[in-house]
Amino acid sequence: MHDRTGKPRDGEPTIEDVAAAVGVSIRTVSRVLNKSPKVNAETRQRIEEAIAALNFKPSARARALAMGRSFLIGLIHNDRNALVLDSIQRGVVAVTAKAGYELIVHPTPLESAAAISDVLAFVERSRVDGLVVLPPVSGVPGLAEALAEAKVPAAALSSVPIAGFADVIVSEEREAGAEVARHLLDLGHRRLGLINGPADTFSAMQRREGFLAEAEKGGASVIEAPGDYGFASGVSAAEHLLALADRPTGIFAANDIMAAGLLKVAASRGIAVPGELSVVGFDGSLLTQMLTPALTSVMRPFGEMAGAAAARLIARIEGDGTPPPCEGRMQVVAAESTGPAPA
Repeated sequence: MHDRTGKPRDGEPTIEDVAAAVGVSIRTVSRVLNKSPKVNAETRQRIEEAIAALNFKPSARARALAMGRSFLIGLIHNDRNALVLDSIQRGVVAVTAKAGYELIVHPTPLESAAAISDVLAFVERSRVDGLVVLPPVSGVPGLAEALAEAKVPAAALSSVPIAGFADVIVSEEREAGAEVARHLLDLGHRRLGLINGPADTFSAMQRREGFLAEAEKGGASVIEAPGDYGFASGVSAAEHLLALADRPTGIFAANDIMAAGLLKVAASRGIAVPGELSVVGFDGSLLTQMLTPALTSVMRPFGEMAGAAAARLIARIEGDGTPPPCEGRMQVVAAESTGPAPA
């Protein structure tokens, strides 16, 4: 028996003591602790009064045991860009911390069979309650189906819709690529260059398709060079493009890191940016402000999008419905690295 005046007979008060004092289930108390809207105002007030009267301090371990959950969320990625990954982690943690969950970050390979076995092994080891899966891992063939078969709740981020995931936050990267082309066309550039990302990733394909289609519509020529989102590939591509006799006057690098490599090569060759060459990146990371000149880039609200994915995931885990959708709107933010085409 518990003392209805507000004190348990022995030891520290537990969530069971709070539930018994109010006459509700442990799940209802947990929902109040997690600030779930699925508890009516009168019951919520009674539970909060009991928590205060008992001086109850929620124990993460006891809470997990009582509900048969770990209150851990896994973040699956294969991203070498620490600045982008930091923004994503902050966006996810802002959501998970409020809901009482901890975040575990796990890098994984991209080869299909290896990625699937690695992610499933991680889930088994860590006992996470669900996963937020970032691109390009989210696009690994068979991964969404394997997680669904294993009954692992997962929300994904992607540049295209992906079948198999219950929740996917889609970023309109094809349209963003087109907007980059429009930005350069509006500045009078008609000889354009494109440093691509990895050819087998959805993001690189979408950015390329949007840029090329809009450039063609505007009557511009485009010279392409391969890249892999790494700095060295940006340098290599820039060495090729800037050595051409009729070199481009405006170049789109498919991420900020490759754009940094392009700016480095331009400086080493004495090519003025933006006087002789305009440069656009993609991601809108902190790097854009660190470079000289400051980099024009596509601002991608990746932290906000990852937070929305985490919110949908937690809502699904707790059966509390789905939060409002996240649009993932991106836009070109002009800075010092773009200007009118040279005469």
